Amino acid sequence: MSVEDFRQELANLTSQLAGKTLDAELDRWLNCEHGAESETYASLRRLCQQGVAEGWLCNREAGGIRYGRIFKPAEDLYGFSVDVVDMQDIAGPHHVHPEGEIDLIMPIDEAARFDGRPAGWLVCPPGSAHRPTVSDGRALVLYLLPKGSIQFTA
Repeated sequence: MSVEDFRQELANLTSQLAGKTLDAELDRWLNCEHGAESETYASLRRLCQQGVAEGWLCNREAGGIRYGRIFKPAEDLYGFSVDVVDMQDIAGPHHVHPEGEIDLIMPIDEAARFDGRPAGWLVCPPGSAHRPTVSDGRALVLYLLPKGSIQFTA
């Protein structure tokens, strides 16, 4: 697998997200159609783990969090940017999602949770904010940001 394979897998997914409202209904839909037991989840998890191992994902580090924006917003990704973080028992910097955020939670340690959620998807609506937190172990989290929009707070 390669960065191009990863991009194509994400393009297949984001094509299904184009024009959808980032809300609780999308959260339910993603977890039903592409949840932790799905081939989509398995494939993205495998690609993320491979990317981390090969050094093309999460190739930066700050404050104990490994991270990296792998793709800027693009037409083939339906306007989403793609970031992946590698976190273990840590809270990240507080930020606001002006356009919303879609998170794919991929625990490395089975008990790991992201903002209290297990493996699967978390959709944060436009205007929401949080201090992203991984507890009870290590997890990879893939972030899809409409227009790449994120605002870190002081």
